[in-house]
Amino acid sequence: MTGELGYSLPPAVRRIANAFRLVGWISFWSQAVLAVISSMVLIFASATLGARAANTGGGNPGTGAGLGLAVLGLLTIYVGAYWAWSYTRLGRKLRTSNPDLRPKPKDAAQKIRIGIIISLVGMLLTLLGTQAIVGSLLGKSVSSQAAGFINPGALSQFVQPVDIFVVQAATNILLAHFIGMCASLWLSRAVNRQ
Repeated sequence: MTGELGYSLPPAVRRIANAFRLVGWISFWSQAVLAVISSMVLIFASATLGARAANTGGGNPGTGAGLGLAVLGLLTIYVGAYWAWSYTRLGRKLRTSNPDLRPKPKDAAQKIRIGIIISLVGMLLTLLGTQAIVGSLLGKSVSSQAAGFINPGALSQFVQPVDIFVVQAATNILLAHFIGMCASLWLSRAVNRQ
């Protein structure tokens, strides 16, 4: 079969190049969309939590730390989305007619390993942030039930809808990292398949 430029690629190289391009684009767009949505939710939540902390005289330390770790996880999504885009560029380079200019299999394997590491680091940061957020929400829930409605003026004691937004953003971030991890593992399978 003749390629786009009138030359014939070995079938294995064509298969791997197509896998890098397809999986790279799917991973890129999935991570980019989830990153933008999570960014908007976290910006809204940060503004709301900041205003609420200013009005009540203090914030919830668990939510603040969790939000900070979730933001770090979000930043790694942007790195992961860039890395997924670089998979598409690698797929394009694999389709070159000059075999000397094609990336070596060890280069592709190294790129995949780095993609896995990016996803793992992002998942770790986000999981730690999510644990802090959920822990603070559990504390709020237990303290509001124990205190009853003795002090209704202290809104920071109660679980607010914005708190759930932060949890939703963290789960979106985790989903994006999971997609990045799956993409890298799929590409690893495609490269190592005989």
